[in-house]
Amino acid sequence: MAPPASPNVGGRWAGNLRLPSGTQLTLIVNIKDNNAGRRTATLDVPTQNAQGVLVDRVDVRADSVLLTASQIKASFAGRLTGDGRQIDGRWQQNGAKLPLVFQRATSTTTAGPKRPQEPAPPFPYREEQVRFASKDPGVQLAGTLTLPTGAGPFPAVVLLSGSGAQDRDESIFGHHPFRVVADYLTRRGIAVLRFDDRGVGQSGGNATTATAADYAKDAQGALAFLRSRPGLNPKQLGLIGHSEGGTAAIAAAGQAQGPAFLVLLATPGVPGIDVLSRQAMDQARLKTKDPKVLASTEQRQRNMLMIVQQTQNNVQAQQQIIKVLTPSVALPPDMAEQIHKAAEAQAVMATSPAFRHILADNPQKTLPAVKCPVLALNGSKDLQVASAVNLPAIEKTLKGSGNRDVTTQELAGLNHMFQTASTGATTEYGQIEETFSPIALQSIGDWLTQRTKR
Repeated sequence: MAPPASPNVGGRWAGNLRLPSGTQLTLIVNIKDNNAGRRTATLDVPTQNAQGVLVDRVDVRADSVLLTASQIKASFAGRLTGDGRQIDGRWQQNGAKLPLVFQRATSTTTAGPKRPQEPAPPFPYREEQVRFASKDPGVQLAGTLTLPTGAGPFPAVVLLSGSGAQDRDESIFGHHPFRVVADYLTRRGIAVLRFDDRGVGQSGGNATTATAADYAKDAQGALAFLRSRPGLNPKQLGLIGHSEGGTAAIAAAGQAQGPAFLVLLATPGVPGIDVLSRQAMDQARLKTKDPKVLASTEQRQRNMLMIVQQTQNNVQAQQQIIKVLTPSVALPPDMAEQIHKAAEAQAVMATSPAFRHILADNPQKTLPAVKCPVLALNGSKDLQVASAVNLPAIEKTLKGSGNRDVTTQELAGLNHMFQTASTGATTEYGQIEETFSPIALQSIGDWLTQRTKR
């Protein structure tokens, strides 16, 4: 007997989430089927100026619906009512499980934040939807290739996204940074390939267990695909990696048939434990200047990271992390439960394959294998990968290993996403209208043009 047909959940769903603080948030989920027969979805939270947050997993079996948004570490599990108009379930995020009911929305539009840099047709270039194989056997990837008009041969770049499951546009809060970068560079005569991370959108593979080492194999596959394309210059193919994507780019550059050049955007240049420790401190300084609180935060973060490094058993590591993150003083029961759940969520995240790989990564061991020209950019207000620490380390390591074509540049006032920012806090990402600083775009474009002159 054939299995029952999957119910139709395509369309727009809206629900009101009541937080423990009493605040109510309207969540809007847009679900659609793609050409490959897979469901995709995005999440909007209008009151937080969040639009187009990627929902990287959409599972529908009988009346059961599961949505996962890894980017914001959230999930929803519910059941579709018999009339197909409502999904009753629970929203889980930061250790909290809250009741949430989604109902089919009648309106098809929401007032989202302005995104003035969003490319709009008609485009003065060609665009193709492509598929190619990763160097990891059995993994097929899907993406978009933009090609300048004319005969070529053109230089080309591959865009590699930051940590977390990302689509080909590196979509976040209604921004599409990679779409903006691809549009800008293609208009300047450079072909651009951007693709869905493995396990996301139309790409195969497993996003849950993927690490930068896996993404490096995907980058190698992308370069091999570009070499096979007529109209592209096989000697002028490069990688542009953002954050963890830069880590993957470095790994790929150290292998045979690597890129002709690298652009590293907000990429770590020091060991992972130092990156993550500094990240926690920089973000803590936005909330307090109290030296005792900051010292306590630093010690707690270091302790957690050391546990992950030294304890390979996830269950044991999680138990120790929860103990470190849970205050020893007596608290009201509801507050104690909330803190414990948050600690549990943090412990699970810290023992994931991706986090363990980031923590173990040491660019000072992988960068010496990079012999091609390198441009490294960072924003002065990057609170995730500190410019003051990582840029000098990248330059010193590369030049110390004999690479003579290394350019590093700190861009004033830009955050981790290369937006012009006030503080650099992650909460600003969705509030800022700018998607990618024109100054940063020009720095990338000018450097690439100089390195790819015919």
